[in-house]
Amino acid sequence: MRGQGEQRIRPPAVAGSFYPADPGELQDMVQRFLHDVRTVETPPPKALIVPHAGYIYSGPVAASAYARLRRQHAHIRRVVLLGPSHRVAFRGLAVSGADYFATPLGTVALDREAITDILPLPQVHELDQAHALEHSLEVHLPFLQTLLDDFSLVPIVVGDASAEEVAEVIEALWDGPETLIVVSSDLSHYHDYATAQRLDRRTTRAIESLRYEDLDYESACGRNPVSGLLLVARRHGLHVHTLDLRNSGDTAGPRDQVVGYGAWELD
Repeated sequence: MRGQGEQRIRPPAVAGSFYPADPGELQDMVQRFLHDVRTVETPPPKALIVPHAGYIYSGPVAASAYARLRRQHAHIRRVVLLGPSHRVAFRGLAVSGADYFATPLGTVALDREAITDILPLPQVHELDQAHALEHSLEVHLPFLQTLLDDFSLVPIVVGDASAEEVAEVIEALWDGPETLIVVSSDLSHYHDYATAQRLDRRTTRAIESLRYEDLDYESACGRNPVSGLLLVARRHGLHVHTLDLRNSGDTAGPRDQVVGYGAWELD
């Protein structure tokens, strides 16, 4: 049991591997990625789909999505962040018991009230083991910390869950424009460059048309959270816009075995 006044902090698990552990180096890298993205005047997004690999590989693609928040920095007060589980197998969706998530850039407060509100849903469980070493959520925090003013976080690791189960949780946290939904997912894994391009274009068509039924685990490692978001987007009449579509062969790796990355906004 937590003692009175005791704060629980989830420390960074992949600082120094997926992204720099030095705060100054990390800040400079994020700012460089964002600087390379041209500002586009379009309506602010309600949701983003963003990749989660090491920054040298997926950072430029992630920046294509996060640059869309430049003019919304003072308006977004809460981020609901969902990503797939890479290390722990479980059924449903896992929330954290922590009060803060930390990165080299500081701490982000969790919205404990919102987390408490969704815990009665049968598919939602408090499972800190799912969060302890998971990178699919953590790598997004330095971008959010750089771009947004004061905001709270609802981090959710998605295990074996249907689109309907994920959608129910997203709906419960949807709220107004002060809440941003971010879904974390990479695309195809370890194909040659041409095959990856073909597979990722097919995935893009499914996402753009909100056809979550057309996605499988070959399409995206975050298929479960992506599917839930697309189902909610369909119900709310949102539109999807592709912001970027590349792979590790375009950014920092060889082209014999690549990982695909895409960035999308929903408004």
